[in-house]
Amino acid sequence: MRLLLVEDQEELSEWLARALRQGGHAIDVMGRGDHADHALLTQPYDLVILDLSLPGLDGLEVLRRLRGRGNGVPVLVLTARGSTEERVIGLNLGADDYLAKPFELSELEARVKALLRRGSGRAPTVRVGQLEIDTSSRLVTLDGRPLALTPRELAVLEALVARLGRPVARELLFEKVFDMDADARPEAIESYVSRLRKKLEGSGATITTLRGLGYLLSEAA
Repeated sequence: MRLLLVEDQEELSEWLARALRQGGHAIDVMGRGDHADHALLTQPYDLVILDLSLPGLDGLEVLRRLRGRGNGVPVLVLTARGSTEERVIGLNLGADDYLAKPFELSELEARVKALLRRGSGRAPTVRVGQLEIDTSSRLVTLDGRPLALTPRELAVLEALVARLGRPVARELLFEKVFDMDADARPEAIESYVSRLRKKLEGSGATITTLRGLGYLLSEAA
């Protein structure tokens, strides 16, 4: 999934981005509210992790503008300003969850998983042939045995599972797997799809290339 992290404390943002990337997510990092507002106008995201005390534009204003445009992307607010009044304002503006600083990484990761699962509308477990994906734990098994996947292979598979039975354009897969700063081109997706196909051989799950439409994950006929 592609996430936007908006945090002006550089050390904290680097730590969070590193941890979330290790979990297989593509992360764009912004240190200013006005930059985040522009990114949200031009880029699709599956989740926003938003600090409130930001230069350029306050986090609550970023949230207000986001919801004012009808963008329903889940928003997890991080804040050291934990007053009840502020939480109520944020929730009324459309925040989906709050996490007060300081926090444990494990709690952040659990909340991120919950919001992504809620936002996708996917069932807790998706099965295609002998392939089974637990969307909560992000555990992938093949015929009951764990399937070894790199973080980016997992990200491609999750994006295909989220649109199971429908084609996913290469450019959309690229946006889900690589962040803005990645030194890669959309053609790189082809190599990850090729690796996944090899790992799924004989599983009953197949990835089909549909010319002009993208890639389709489905159960083999």
